[in-house]
Amino acid sequence: MRARKILMVGPADLISAFAAAMLALLSPATARPWVQPESFTLGNGMQVIVLPDHRAPVVTHMVWYRVGSADEPPGKSGIAHFLEHLMFKGTKKIPPGEYSKIVARLGGQDNAFTSYDFTAYFQRVALEKLPRVMEMEADRMLNLQLSDAVVLPERDVILEERNSRTDNNPAALFAEQMEAALFLSHPYGRPVIGWRHEIETLSTQDALDHYRRHYGPDNAILIVAGDMDAAALKPLAEKYYGGIAPRGIPARMRPMEPPHRAARRLEMTDVQIAEPSWQRSYLAPGHNRRADGDPDAAMVLSEILGGGANSRLYRSLVIEKPIATSAATAYQGTVLDYGQFYIQAAPRTGQTVGVLEQEIETVLAQLLKDGVTAEEVDRAKRQMIASAVYAQDSQQTMAQIFGEALATGRGVEDIVAWPDRIQSVTPERVNAAAKFILRPENSVTGILLPGKK
Repeated sequence: MRARKILMVGPADLISAFAAAMLALLSPATARPWVQPESFTLGNGMQVIVLPDHRAPVVTHMVWYRVGSADEPPGKSGIAHFLEHLMFKGTKKIPPGEYSKIVARLGGQDNAFTSYDFTAYFQRVALEKLPRVMEMEADRMLNLQLSDAVVLPERDVILEERNSRTDNNPAALFAEQMEAALFLSHPYGRPVIGWRHEIETLSTQDALDHYRRHYGPDNAILIVAGDMDAAALKPLAEKYYGGIAPRGIPARMRPMEPPHRAARRLEMTDVQIAEPSWQRSYLAPGHNRRADGDPDAAMVLSEILGGGANSRLYRSLVIEKPIATSAATAYQGTVLDYGQFYIQAAPRTGQTVGVLEQEIETVLAQLLKDGVTAEEVDRAKRQMIASAVYAQDSQQTMAQIFGEALATGRGVEDIVAWPDRIQSVTPERVNAAAKFILRPENSVTGILLPGKK
């Protein structure tokens, strides 16, 4: 059984890297975007984006559904990820287990992933094979066949996946506890893979209900990146997807967070942990909710505070003192509702977590008191642009950038304009973002310690 990728939103995820890669959409050396997206909408409501890249006769075909683990009914955590697995179990035309084998025989690759806000499926194939994968993807959008004979064994696969990735991984278990403590009401506090006791009760009917409620062209985004343009893709999209009737899927409704009044702390020990670590998560504005804050300035703040060897935390904790083996920050803002700002560090052997935390607090206090400099802001922008260069050659990355943004409420124009917004970020805006985000009542601080064997 092939392992399916779960995109777990958290400190180690790649969403911030993908967001930084958006700078690749506009080369600073030219007056036009590096990639010029083309778009249209089918009559049934399916949004279609084309990202032309004619360097090789290869395409990446992705279908994104605007539904993720944060859209699951109470008591059914994990059903979004479970259905992602079950989408490979076949239709009347394709027997269970044959989907990926067919793509492999076409010389391509396929996979899928689930996050809090979306579920996505992709295939990477030669251009001439694109009609075949579009036909298969459209078929399972409409004609998925499920029975206990295929659903219940796959539920055991999910449980084993949770065993290996989470239950036997103290760092993953701790990350779950951190998420649950940060969100008081919002379903971002539930793990994407689901709570074990709820996974164990998921049924064939639960999967079918989720499929019928959320999987339809009017809740989907088709993205094709590669040797293709809109004029050539539109007839194919009409042929394979245009005939699927819309499901009348309603807008997403989620509970929002109440005001956060108090800082929270967690401490966990485990015999599998060899070295202690420290982390803190702050609730932060996301790119989809700019009225709640300044996500562009938050990205620059993250780069200045903990984005690499020149960042304030790394210089202070790892180089100058030195009391830490690592120190970094990350900003996760490509979300439908609430973003997060993370700080992570690990003490050197012989140093305590308490001393480490005290030094981090000193760095944060100085930043909030004195602010960032124009030189730091300019350097952060240059670093972000430099890191984005490596994303320009990847169809998958470009498709991922657009898919994540569109599935979390943003538009094509917004994505393309993002580099200009980053270039306009000022030290004053970064300082304001720091004061808005780095508030104790907005945070959860966690310490993961070695346990006695």
